[in-house]
Parts: sequence; structure tokens; C-alpha cells
Amino acid sequence: MSPDDLHASEAVQASVARDVERYQAVRRRTEAIAAPLSAEDQAAQSMADASPTKWHRAHTTWFFETFLLIPYLDGYAVFDPRFGYLFNSYYEALGPRQPRPARGMLTRPSTAEVGAYRAHVDAAMEGLLSGAPLLREARERLDLGLAHEEQHQELILMDILHLLAQSPLDPAYQAQPGRRVQDALDPERFVPFEGGLVEIGAGETGFAFDNERPRHKTYLAPYRLSDRLVTNGEWIAFIEAGGYARPELWLSDGWARVVDEGWAAPLYWRQEGDGWSAMTLTGRRPVERGEPVSHVSYYEAAAYATWSGRRLPTEAEWEAAARAPGAAGLRQLHGHVWQWTSSSYAAYPGFRPGAGALGEYNGKFMINQMVLRGGCAATPPGHTRTTYRNFFHPEKRWVFAGVRLADDARVLELSSDNQFRDDVVAGLSARRKTLPSKYFYDAEGSRLFEAICDLPEYYLTRTETALLRQIAPEIAARIPDGAALVEFGSGASVKTRILLDAAPQLSAYAPIDISQSALDEATVAIEASYPSLTVAPLVDDFTRALRLPSAVAACVAVGFFPGSTIGNFPPLEAEDFLRRAGELLGDGAMMVVGADVAKSAEVLIPAYDDAQGVTAAFNLNILVRINRELGGDFDLAGFAHRAVWNEQESRVEMHLVSATAQRVTIAGRTFDFAAGETIHTENSYKYRPEAFEAIARRAGWTVSRKWESIQPAFGVYVLTR
Repeated sequence: MSPDDLHASEAVQASVARDVERYQAVRRRTEAIAAPLSAEDQAAQSMADASPTKWHRAHTTWFFETFLLIPYLDGYAVFDPRFGYLFNSYYEALGPRQPRPARGMLTRPSTAEVGAYRAHVDAAMEGLLSGAPLLREARERLDLGLAHEEQHQELILMDILHLLAQSPLDPAYQAQPGRRVQDALDPERFVPFEGGLVEIGAGETGFAFDNERPRHKTYLAPYRLSDRLVTNGEWIAFIEAGGYARPELWLSDGWARVVDEGWAAPLYWRQEGDGWSAMTLTGRRPVERGEPVSHVSYYEAAAYATWSGRRLPTEAEWEAAARAPGAAGLRQLHGHVWQWTSSSYAAYPGFRPGAGALGEYNGKFMINQMVLRGGCAATPPGHTRTTYRNFFHPEKRWVFAGVRLADDARVLELSSDNQFRDDVVAGLSARRKTLPSKYFYDAEGSRLFEAICDLPEYYLTRTETALLRQIAPEIAARIPDGAALVEFGSGASVKTRILLDAAPQLSAYAPIDISQSALDEATVAIEASYPSLTVAPLVDDFTRALRLPSAVAACVAVGFFPGSTIGNFPPLEAEDFLRRAGELLGDGAMMVVGADVAKSAEVLIPAYDDAQGVTAAFNLNILVRINRELGGDFDLAGFAHRAVWNEQESRVEMHLVSATAQRVTIAGRTFDFAAGETIHTENSYKYRPEAFEAIARRAGWTVSRKWESIQPAFGVYVLTR
């Protein structure tokens, strides 16, 4: 034997030893996972999607017997020919099988007999692997079989958690290990990626499942990916904002699931007094706010993304980001929870399933499922790859699945004259951070404000509405024929209709608002109810509008500014607004203004900090809008709503309070927040009648008539020029 022959022989022996060791390690891990379970635990099936642990152990054994031992080991004796029916999963080419939902009916063979089956196959496999080197096809089947068993190791843990969660005893699969409790919320960052033409998918070398190939090019627009997963604390904020009660956030099929199955929180969560608990493999324990949220379906993930003003990443975006040098600073990419993507599970360009039964492994499932990436805490070490494609139906919740957010790199597309951006940057650059309250009213903000108006604590709307119903005839008597009602704000509310109904002589209605969507809704609603009325909406900042729509320019204008919105301005700005409004409306104009009256904090504060949290959601929505429209990365759970009564200034103030020291990026600018630092988002001044009248006079108006309701006091004024 030559030295070269000796080296080759040693290499073969080392390869054989590695195969045997690798096989044994995977098989031992399955048994270690099953070891804490009783025979009763291993035989039970909690739902059609899950399988008994005993079945998993037998099925993975059947795989090696069927695809390696029978075709490649001469003289192999099948352990029990009946097992081909019992433990085939979905391989149609290999014949009929036990129905999946009825796997829990297999009390025979026993757990002990399954153990004997595994021992029989293990002995034969070790003999096969210790012999002559495997042929290429056999080696590919060995690699596939080991990866297949690792998949079932993860499934055993998912399935056993679902089983134990059905017990009122809340039993633990294993004792709770010592670990660091993470209650603090790490600041979220959105990492930009240029996109362009990228390659995804597995190459031709090394093991990969067939659905990871072929490697191919795809184009990505510039995008951003959150550097961490969504946390339990953030999910609690979603719940408290009514996320599971708002159909507009959900895909239609997802909302049907919410209604039919009563979803109100992630699977395994339960409300415990003032907090939440979750069933875990270590038993039921309090939900830790800093941990990644888990056990949410694709539908829930997509609804959360919509609520937060973001979206889910595509699988190509996820993979391209995960391939970046140092993974671009992204955290929690692997080994925490599977991460839903927005990509449907489909074949890559050029995909061809293999021949025979093994060709059924992945390709036949490429319909009606969504791709997940990254692996979870139950995934065996080393099992996943950057190219790994997991897939589940979108309603599945027992999967260890969570959420990573993405968005488009819109900040690169912002025009140089973006007023929203300029106002936000200016406000957050100030020594005391502020945001203009006029930006509250996007479509969602308008919806939330309408909900606020219906709250029992919010006296302003019902008090003003009742007063307007009482005085509408007097107001209408002052409106000339053919006049146009110009509303500062999108309107279309009950108060708008009170004036329109009382004054049929009005010929036109012109709402002014910065939100196109809010105006669209107002226009449709008013046109449907008042078909003879000309409706001429104006998209503009109503504090800066220079001219009315041409359709109403020739009409005498009657301004309408209800809701005590005038109280959002400091006195000098209120005066300036009324002066500008007079210039816009023109000579001979009239204006109806609602203004709240100063009163006790016991009445005021609940109106701006209601028990249901609607006002808090309204306040936080401005951050959602900044995230969506300016590419911001505000962490909603990192800010809390606060309302205070500033008696010296005679105003209720709304603030957003930073829970921790954090940094936020908006439109390419960064802003640091100290723990406890606030963003002052709104003032609501409460005027004594004499104070408001003085402001109106200085702005060039005459107070022709005023009314004040009984307690809680609210004022309505008719101003003329």
C-alpha cells in the first residue's frame, strides 16, 4: 500500500466515523427531548396539526428505514411491515397512511415498542454507515434524513407545549432554567439597505432543502429592517390600543379568525389581574415585556405591522439583510422565534422537485402558506441557514413565531419642501420637544378623535352638540341666502349637520383639512346626505390657507370652527388664526366658534386621559404617522401618554413621555431622549368668556352673540366682521 493509498484509507475511515457520530448525535437528541415525557404524554394528540411525541419518534425512524435501509442495506429485515401505514406522513407514492388527525388514536404500538423500533433501526443504520462509503444518492438521503429528524425535534416541542397548555394544571415540560429576565425595552433601530439586484437562495454546494434552490437574482427597492424583534411589551400596547377589535387593521381572512375564534392576545396568553401570563415549556409564568413576542399568526403579525405604521419584510429582504457584513447590526436574527415574512411560499425560478417519493418533501406544499425565516429557541443548533425557508399556513399560532418589522426607505423620497418633516424636525430639535397638534388628524387620528368624542369622560362634544341643537335656529337666522359654510377641519360630524339642517339656504360646503383621506371621507358623507349642496374640499393647513376653493369664492362665507379646537392654540396664535381666518373668509363674513370654558381639574383631566385609553392611542398615533410618512423609528411601547392641567396657563397639556433613554431617527436626523423626557403634543386652552372675547376683538372680529351651557360650561360665539 502506497502512502497515498494509506492517506485515502484514513480519510475514508474518518468520514465513516463522522457519519456514525453525526447520526448517533441527532438520534440521541430526539430521545433526550422525549425523556421528560411520560408514556401518556407521548401518546396524546391535542389537535389535528400536532402529532404525538411517540409518533414523531417512530416516523423519523420509519424515514431512515424506508429511504436508506431497505434500498441500501442488503439483508435488512423490516421491523414491522405494518409501520409503513402507521408512520408514513404524506408520501403519496408510498401508499396509504394513518389519517393525520387520528394519530393520537394509535395506542399501539406502545412507547416502549417505539423505543425498540428505534433501537432496531439505529443498529442497522450504524452497520450501513460503518460499511463501504455511501453512494452519492444515499449520502444525500442521509443528510436529508438527519435534517428531517431535526425538524421533528422542533415540532415535538411545539406540539407538546400545545398539549400541556390544554391542561388546567398548567404542567411544565421542564423546570424553569436560570436565565436573565429582560423587562427593559431595548430601543429599536431601523437599519437601511440599498436593495438593488441581489442574489438569494442556496448554492449548489453543501446541504440545503430543495425549496432553498436554485440560487437566483431578484430586485429589491431600498428598504429598512428593524434591528430587533417585536417585544411582548409592544404587543401589550397593541392590545391596549384595541388591536384585536379594529377590523381595519386586519386582512379579511384574519379578521374572520379573530371573530370566529375569539382571538384577543397571542396563543397561550391569559390576563392575570393587571398583567398577562403565558404558558411556556417551563409552565405558566408572567409575560416578560422585553422578550420577543411569540405564538402569533401571520394574520396577527400583519395587523400589528399595519397598526405600527410598518410592514412585514419579504423573505428576499430578510435574506439579503442577513447576508450583509456583520449582518448590519441586526439583532435576534436566529434562534429566538421564527419570523413571519410577507412572502407566499412558492417555488423559486427554475425549481424542480426531485424524482420519486422524496420529491414530495417540499414542493407539494407550495400553496396557501407563508414563509418564515430565522429559526426559534426550539430549533436544533446549527439546523438553520440564512437561506432556510420554513412555511406555515397564515392562521397557525402554535408555531414559535414572532415579528420583525420592515418599511420602505421613503425618507429618501421626501421632497425638499415637506412641511410635515420640517415641523417635526423643528419641534424635536427644540430644547423642550414639541409636535404640532394639527398633525394628529390623519385618517386614523380622525377616527380615534371621533371615538374620543363618544367617551363618557369627554364632555366637550356632547355639551357643545346639545348647545348647538338649542341655538341652531338663532345661528341660521344670521346666515344669508346662498352662503357657503367653510369648516376649519374635515367635518362631516353631527355638529356640521346641525348647521346644515338648520340653514337650508346654504349653497355650498367647503371643509379645509391637511389630511386628504379625512377630506375624502367627509366629502363622500356630506354629498350622500345633501345632494343639492355643492361640496368643495380644500387640502391645506387651515391655519395657513390663502384662498377658498373657486366653487365658493363668490359666496358669502360662514366659518365654522367647533370642538374647542381654538383651544389648541396659545392666545397669541389663536388671535393670529382668527385674523387669518377673517382674511380668508373675506368682508361681511361670519364665524361660529366653539370654545371650552375653564373649570376644575377633576373634570378636565379624565376628558384627556380616559379609562379606555383611547386618548392615549390618539396621542401615540402621531408617532405612528411619523414612522409611516417620514421613515421614523419611534418605538411606540417606549412612550406613554400623559395629561396635566396647567392652571397658571389655563390649559390641559398632552405629553408623550419617554420610558427610557433612547434615540430616534427621523428623515435622516437623530434625536436623543432622556428617561422621563416628554414631547409636548397638544395644548387645550380653557378660556373664560371675557378672555376669548378680547382675543376675537384684537383679531378684528366683533362678538355678535354668545351662549354658554350649564355645567360643564362650554361657550359658542358668533363673530362678525
